[in-house]
Amino acid sequence: MRLVTFRYQDDAMAGLLIEDKVLPLPWPDVKALIESGLENAREAAAAAHAIPLSHVDLLAPILKPGKIIAIGLNYLDHCLEQGKTPPERPTIFTKFSTAVNHPNGDIRWDPALTQQVDYEAELAVIIGKRAYRVNEADAYAYVAGYTCLNDITARDLQRADKQWVRGKSLDAFAPMGPVMVTTDELPDPHGLDIRCWVNGELRQESNTHQLIHTVPKLIAFCSRAFTLEPGDIITTGTPGGVGVFRDPPIFLKPGDEIVVEIESIGRLRNHVGPYLS
Repeated sequence: MRLVTFRYQDDAMAGLLIEDKVLPLPWPDVKALIESGLENAREAAAAAHAIPLSHVDLLAPILKPGKIIAIGLNYLDHCLEQGKTPPERPTIFTKFSTAVNHPNGDIRWDPALTQQVDYEAELAVIIGKRAYRVNEADAYAYVAGYTCLNDITARDLQRADKQWVRGKSLDAFAPMGPVMVTTDELPDPHGLDIRCWVNGELRQESNTHQLIHTVPKLIAFCSRAFTLEPGDIITTGTPGGVGVFRDPPIFLKPGDEIVVEIESIGRLRNHVGPYLS
């Protein structure tokens, strides 16, 4: 299934996306649907009246995740562009849930706070049920689905703080969507092309088979330490090609368009809006 959260006539709700139509579902977002059981979606959709996709505004599939767990240095090509040895175990940080942004949402920041804002195309895993001390072999049973996420990052804050949370967590710095693809449609996320364009220029191009730590390993590693809950997000790291490691570095500016594409999921498109004053 391809599930969305959308706004229609001032109401936000979950929906089942079929081609160019949305079947509204009686939950306020995809997280609430996950908590009730994804098996309820098709039955509810059977009684729904379709809405043309062009008549709705797509929102982030998960509007208020309990946790956004982010993984650093998890693509071989991204490690190589930094001259770093791939880490033996996952590098974990977090993005606050207030960073969530929507497909087509503007990315904005105060230039007095940061002047080095960068893009990072990522595959995001959405947890489907409570997971604690899960084995790798059982990990897929705890996944609801997958979406695209752009891990927008203030590099100057990241470096000044000597840790990553503030530079990763500014408001609007976690655009995600446009859909969540469930595991029945996407059973293995490890062979997907992943790309990012800025103003039509291809900046990142890789494949999720380059993930150093796989989705099952990440779920097992994280859940060994803390409980994962329905609607939590694990964003799995970015491939090479980010702006900070270009020569010279290239950072985002107002008016830029960033497109993240992951095979079998779709395209997440956002613009950089005017600076905050």
